[in-house]
Amino acid sequence: MKDERRPDPESFLDLVAQPLKGRLKIYIGAAAGVGKTYKMLEEGHQLREKGIDVVVGLVETHRRAETAEKIGDLEIIPRRTIEYRGTTLSEMDLDAIVARKPDLAIVDELPHTNAPGSKHEKRYQDIEELIANGISVITAINIQHIETLNPLMRRITGIDVREVVPDSFIARADQIVNIDVTVEQLRERLRDGKIYPAAQIEQALKNFFKPTNLTALRELTLREVAPGLNPQREEQEA
Repeated sequence: MKDERRPDPESFLDLVAQPLKGRLKIYIGAAAGVGKTYKMLEEGHQLREKGIDVVVGLVETHRRAETAEKIGDLEIIPRRTIEYRGTTLSEMDLDAIVARKPDLAIVDELPHTNAPGSKHEKRYQDIEELIANGISVITAINIQHIETLNPLMRRITGIDVREVVPDSFIARADQIVNIDVTVEQLRERLRDGKIYPAAQIEQALKNFFKPTNLTALRELTLREVAPGLNPQREEQEA
């Protein structure tokens, strides 16, 4: 993940404006709720105002009102449906985005495993195809989903994270941004119902979102992203 040649954060607009190659920007956070999706959408509006053709390839709002509102009038590519064992599933419509050929697509939930019958098994592979077709992508991931950190995540949180993204994919990013909020800010967002439904809040506070876990994850994120990556560290209010 360490590449001292990675461009400064302010240069991403210039990279996207170059038509010959799709570019990749990744927002990384210590946990759900730090504001990665909100920030991606905010940047999408900013880039569109600067003349970049932006679409929402896929965004998961998780019923968070502020996130849903932030989509605003950004163009959304409708999802495709897949029938699997009597259940209708929805996935990002990769072919529709390639056919639409925007300058940039916002694609949430980087570690996602696609439904059986999809073109690719993993969403990061969908993103690789978008980039190969000259479409830039902004995406997001939590630190625990990076493959080589998986054993450490298990020791810190006691949770076996099954969906992971190869370090080689993270390393190819043109820009990585750490969305950083304090442990207490994140727990307060959880208490306010901004991350999970009310029925899940108390359990989350006592388990994954307990202060020791969040402190360790936050410190790990800062340590992994900072060296040589020229990150744009932000405290984002969702």
